Amino acid sequence: MVTGPDAAVIRTPDQRIRVFVSSTLRELAEERDAVRSAIERLRLAPVMFELGARPHPPRDLYRSYLAQSDVFVGIYGDSYGWVAPGEDVSGLEDEYNLAPRAMPKLIYVKDTDTRDDRLKTLIARIQADDTAAYLHFTDARDLEDQVAADLATLLAERFDESRGDAASVPGEAPSPLAGRVPVPYTTTIGREADIDAVRTLLARGTDRVVSLIGPGGIGKSRLAIESALACGDLFPDGVYFVLLEGVLESGLLLPTIAYHLGIRDNGEAALEERIAHALADRRVLIVLDNFEQIVDAAPVLVRLYTVAPTATFLVTSRIVLHIRGERVYDVPPLTTPPGHGPASLDRATRSGAVSLFVDRARAIDPRFDVTPGNARDLADICRRLEGLPLAIELAAAKVRILSPAGIADRLGQSLPLLTAAVRDLPERHRTMRATIDWSVSLLPDDQRALLEDLGVFATRFTLDAVEALASGTAWSDHAIDGLAALVDGSLVKQTEVGGRRVFSLLAIVREYALEHLKARGDADRVRRAHADYYRGLVQRVAPDLGGPGQAEAVRRLGLELPNLRAAVRHLIHTNRLDDAGDFAWSLLIYWWISGFFAEVRVWMLELLEKQSDQPITQHTRAVAWFFALWGEMWQRPSEQVVAGLGECVRLFTESGDEDAAAMALAARATARVQLSDHDTDRAEDELRQAVVALREDGNTWAEAITEVSLGRLAWVRGATDDALAHFDRATSVAESGGDLFTTSVAGNLRARLNFQLGRIEDAEREFVHTLLLSIGLHYDEGVAYGLEGVCAVAAAHGEAWRAAALAVAAGEIRQRIGIFDVEAFTVHTPYLDILRGRDAQSVAAGERAGAELTIVEAGQLALSEEDYAGVAEILRNW
Repeated sequence: MVTGPDAAVIRTPDQRIRVFVSSTLRELAEERDAVRSAIERLRLAPVMFELGARPHPPRDLYRSYLAQSDVFVGIYGDSYGWVAPGEDVSGLEDEYNLAPRAMPKLIYVKDTDTRDDRLKTLIARIQADDTAAYLHFTDARDLEDQVAADLATLLAERFDESRGDAASVPGEAPSPLAGRVPVPYTTTIGREADIDAVRTLLARGTDRVVSLIGPGGIGKSRLAIESALACGDLFPDGVYFVLLEGVLESGLLLPTIAYHLGIRDNGEAALEERIAHALADRRVLIVLDNFEQIVDAAPVLVRLYTVAPTATFLVTSRIVLHIRGERVYDVPPLTTPPGHGPASLDRATRSGAVSLFVDRARAIDPRFDVTPGNARDLADICRRLEGLPLAIELAAAKVRILSPAGIADRLGQSLPLLTAAVRDLPERHRTMRATIDWSVSLLPDDQRALLEDLGVFATRFTLDAVEALASGTAWSDHAIDGLAALVDGSLVKQTEVGGRRVFSLLAIVREYALEHLKARGDADRVRRAHADYYRGLVQRVAPDLGGPGQAEAVRRLGLELPNLRAAVRHLIHTNRLDDAGDFAWSLLIYWWISGFFAEVRVWMLELLEKQSDQPITQHTRAVAWFFALWGEMWQRPSEQVVAGLGECVRLFTESGDEDAAAMALAARATARVQLSDHDTDRAEDELRQAVVALREDGNTWAEAITEVSLGRLAWVRGATDDALAHFDRATSVAESGGDLFTTSVAGNLRARLNFQLGRIEDAEREFVHTLLLSIGLHYDEGVAYGLEGVCAVAAAHGEAWRAAALAVAAGEIRQRIGIFDVEAFTVHTPYLDILRGRDAQSVAAGERAGAELTIVEAGQLALSEEDYAGVAEILRNW
């Protein structure tokens, strides 16, 4: 084997010749794909710098990409590209200007008669450039063949030249190609902001070690590569990439770094000393990829940057190094479609996760794209996978055999499904299971058991909740240390929510943990402990829901909502059906305020299905039927619903819960009013009975709500004075008990009735007051009503644009949470219709603007500057 100075330089697969492709983006999309195919056909690496093809790209970024490339390929059609304010040339011409003169340039010009004049001038200059080869083409297929042939010829010519040079020019150092930053095999998507953030950290020069931290599969290595490519201008003395994936012993760190820096280890001096000497006074960036497996060697970096203070290390690791001079950058997942909506059909507004899925799917099916038929499934896939790049890539590989709908359906069992289809990835990237297995294998047994136990939590959880699971476990005596180790290992995420520290698992890690917990045979025991902890929490918090502590109780429960849901399911799963019923009933006010009845209904129907195997009490049966019938009462009213709620009254009464029986009686009365052939006299009588019973039981919350129902009934019957009296009593009872929720509901209805009676100023004050209360409670329905009330006042004052915008903003909330309302109580639409007849243009403009408003912007539009300032922070965290 040749090892001396005459040894041939061999490029490994990650050191392929890099071809920088310059063109406009949209106009030449088909041609760009053709050039990519030609480059990859020759096993070269295309550098398709998408930002460079957009208006006013970051110049330093594409300068760095050019500096890291070997060949320049320019594709020119009709468009010269956009010239940004303050710039003299477009990004297209700037890329050509910045390409080094010694770099081979292949220029391809499409035959056309409509070329921009400035592009004609640029092409004429290129024709006079003796470093560029200039060729014409007609279509994308023709271009692909030309580029492939020209690159093959260029490489052959360069190979001949290199053989002559090698014979005449001796050398002794290892090739610097060993430490060259690899070019990704596929396009990097959705990381522009992260690349910019990492570049900013590196540009400051104050942090000697910048650590990209995150779990396996989140894209740390890819971000490190792209950041390194983007930072060449910051480190004029070199950027080196050191792959540590196969380095399992700490003692191999220095030899590996030395090799990638081109330092020969001849044994004449200590490697640390030689590396320090080589780095002295040089502004270099050294990327150390996959550091977690030799994290014990981290102090070596401190010694290196101490003697070489101009060197900077960019590290990827699942584990924080915990050394002096380290700056941690937590690598986030890719963005996913907002809310519960579908994926965007427009490439410009598409989320990073969906864009990645589409790009990877096109490698299998070039025609794949987001369509109206698959947009919701693609959004669901990406949200389920929480934007985790590797999981999304593995999911996208399934388009070969499954439709997006099929993939979405199977994501309930995602780990078995997502088996990697490619064999040239590192072993730990074959599947997400392999990634997690690889991570977990580094943990001691007690920490592994802790991770598995954490699988019972839904998203966020607190340290207190973790410690509640500890009894009888291997990790019971050191939960804090174990949790800290899992955080350091990026298997658990840590953040601040609502002023408290919380933890979470990515969905796929959680699924993995729970599967191993089941296999261990401890799932039911841990689920029971989880459910008991949250039952205790609810028992402490729920009493405040009807009184002065309501806002804080709602906030506290909102933070715990995913685990409240999980607790109900754990109780049902472990056949603690009566406990599940009590749990759900104790949170009645919370479900009401937050609008989760449909979800609770699902749980209760599941509970009722299990009663044949596990007997339940009459009280539990009444609770389950109450929740099951609640939505039916409003959405599909019938005599059967009225009868079912009557059965709830009986069951509650026989079980000795007169308070619950009164609430069920009020619900039955409300159901009667919904019928087409409604018996309002009987309904009023039942409501009055319920008010008396609730007042005697001291249930001020339910009393006030029932007074509201009486007021609504009187309003429908045209008895406005009676309606106002009921709303006044409801407001008085609610305010005296500190019940903000019912104060908001009753006050908004009173304001609507006052508005209809022409008392505009009184109505406006109360609309604003109830809107502020609803914001404080995070009560979506109340916010919608409040916005509609302010809209009505704006319309009455002739503010067409503002009224229309607020109406649409309120309508968006209504649609999102499915509010069912009675037309008789609507106050804003008649006035808006009048304005539409008078000033249709302003109304239309307002409606367009309203559709784009965020909740923050809607609040600003509805409230005075002073009122908005008091709730701005709440709205920003909505």
